[in-house]
Amino acid sequence: MSRAASLPRANTDVLLTLGVGALLAAIALRGGGGLQLQPVTEVEMALELGGGAVAAGALLAGRDRRAAYGMPALLCFGALVAFTIASILWSVNPSDSWQEATRTLSYAVVFGVAMVFARFAPHRWAAIVGGTVVASTIICGWALLTKIFPGALNPDEVYARLREPFGYWNAVGLMAALGAPGCLWLGARRHGHAAINALAYPALGIMLLTLLMAYSRGGLLALLIGLAVWFALVPLRLRGVAVLATSAFGAVLVAMWTFAQDGLSKDRMPIDQRAAAGHELGVLLIVLIAVLLAAGLAIGFAAARQAPRGDVRRAAGVTILVLLALLPVVGAVGLAFSTRGLGGSISHGWKQLTDPHASTPPNDPGRLTAIGSVRARYWNEALKMWKGHPMKGVGAGGYATLRPRYRQDDLEVRHAHGYVVQTLADLGLTGMLISVALVGFWLIAATSAVGRERGLGWSTAFTPERVGLLTLLSIVVIFAAHSFVDWTWFVPGNAVVALLCAGWLAGRGPLLPEPIAGGGGLRDRIRAGLQVPQRAVPAAAAVVVALIAAWTTWQPLRSQNAGDAALAALESKNMNAARNDAQAAEDRNPLAVEPLFVRSVVEQQAGDKVAARTALEDAVKLQPTNSEPWLRLADFDLNVLHDPAQAKAALGPALYLDPRSPSGIALYLQAQRTPAKK
Repeated sequence: MSRAASLPRANTDVLLTLGVGALLAAIALRGGGGLQLQPVTEVEMALELGGGAVAAGALLAGRDRRAAYGMPALLCFGALVAFTIASILWSVNPSDSWQEATRTLSYAVVFGVAMVFARFAPHRWAAIVGGTVVASTIICGWALLTKIFPGALNPDEVYARLREPFGYWNAVGLMAALGAPGCLWLGARRHGHAAINALAYPALGIMLLTLLMAYSRGGLLALLIGLAVWFALVPLRLRGVAVLATSAFGAVLVAMWTFAQDGLSKDRMPIDQRAAAGHELGVLLIVLIAVLLAAGLAIGFAAARQAPRGDVRRAAGVTILVLLALLPVVGAVGLAFSTRGLGGSISHGWKQLTDPHASTPPNDPGRLTAIGSVRARYWNEALKMWKGHPMKGVGAGGYATLRPRYRQDDLEVRHAHGYVVQTLADLGLTGMLISVALVGFWLIAATSAVGRERGLGWSTAFTPERVGLLTLLSIVVIFAAHSFVDWTWFVPGNAVVALLCAGWLAGRGPLLPEPIAGGGGLRDRIRAGLQVPQRAVPAAAAVVVALIAAWTTWQPLRSQNAGDAALAALESKNMNAARNDAQAAEDRNPLAVEPLFVRSVVEQQAGDKVAARTALEDAVKLQPTNSEPWLRLADFDLNVLHDPAQAKAALGPALYLDPRSPSGIALYLQAQRTPAKK
């Protein structure tokens, strides 16, 4: 009877796992790299509306004993959202700050929703852990397919590094790393069917291969830190090593083969050479999956028939911990015997890492072992911005707008490639302190979930749930470690996975016994029924807030669509429609300069040069520390009004804000050669 009763629950767990994984993968695939307004807006609106529905359901259901756990962290997240919104008031680019505010809000919703589910369905933790494995496998599988079938899936790719579906290789590498702890949990756990557990081997092999083919050093470093945490805290070390070593061996072999193929490891290769090498990679990938699956089945069934003795497991666990501790020592010894010596190697590596003018490694497989990085430039620029605006920063998302003032290169970069430096530049010390408080309160809540029972002390019992929660902790550690060296906060596929795990840990609380379903007497049930109308008011308010948030998130996209419609109407010679659409674009996003640029184009085509220039002047007034409106105004004065003196007046601020602007320099030279207007 118990066996029959357990089957539906097992099926439900599998379906929930697949559902969570599919949802996370859909968010990642639709959100892409986080830079395209339409897909990101759709993802954020869906998260906000879904969060409103979950909040309403939680309010109708009422509170439980764990209602306070994680609330300080959630309140700090709310404070971060509020300060991000407030930064619109002083931002160098209020439109970008608006979009960053809606992004942060949607992420806070994910964190809160995870807390709610951890509170009301804590026994479903396995669906969250397994969902990260499913999502990462899907994304990594798609990334590899773009190399296997380049002609059909990615014909215009010029780089050898894996960067789809995000368009950014480090985001792909991070997605692979985020799935690895879940694979260790799946392959090392003592419960579950051996055939299901064996799937961890090929899944982890796919993730590690993807990480290596993305040449993502940040992802690799974050993965090593996360795995160190997992092996240090989880006692399933012998089983975990079996999964990791087997999968890594197969993945490294295939990666070494790909690094030797020009069609897979060199940039700007012809499509026929890429396709030929890709098809061979596909065959190798099938072989890798089959071999790793067979190895996983063999290891799993062998362990089930005759598990190692307890003393053997303990000795193996101690050995693994000792080896982990010795890794830095081995590295130091290796550096000591190098040509530069220990001190010289450390000094050289630090210079390559922190010197803004240090040489950067090329985009080839050798990048995985190189130290140099262009990030030092971005960090240096972000710190300069922070020093100029120490408490409030330049406004959320303002780094991209103000960077041209400080840059010493011609690269177009939107982010500072690091959470700390990006936050200091955008939100100043205040935003950084809020972030630190958020992390601190989250750590308190998370350690309560993974380490204590009933608040009486640290538990030594490693139940399946505790092992699962420690796996979620390792996933969050990977994202946090990666955030120090890169800014993948803007990639929904990465951030949502980490925030889902973090929110679950924050909301779970100590491992209290589950309440008895259907408990309570008649008086309690009557009292609960009487409270439903009272709960309906805050539940309805949650839905209204979600609708307002989604509507607000939608406005920049509506503005962009209206601007596009205005330009389309202009091509059709429909001047009235073009004017109406341009005005609609401005009304929907009054913080952006792009609708003003559209209005200027429309008025210029209509023959009203005064109105066209007025629109550009309005853009300058709206964002005076943005070089783009000044350049547009200078170009208009020079090439439409033929007034070089007036153009030079606008070029002064433009070149001050972006001294290396190619278009600004070209306009200045043109203005110098143009005779003065008589």
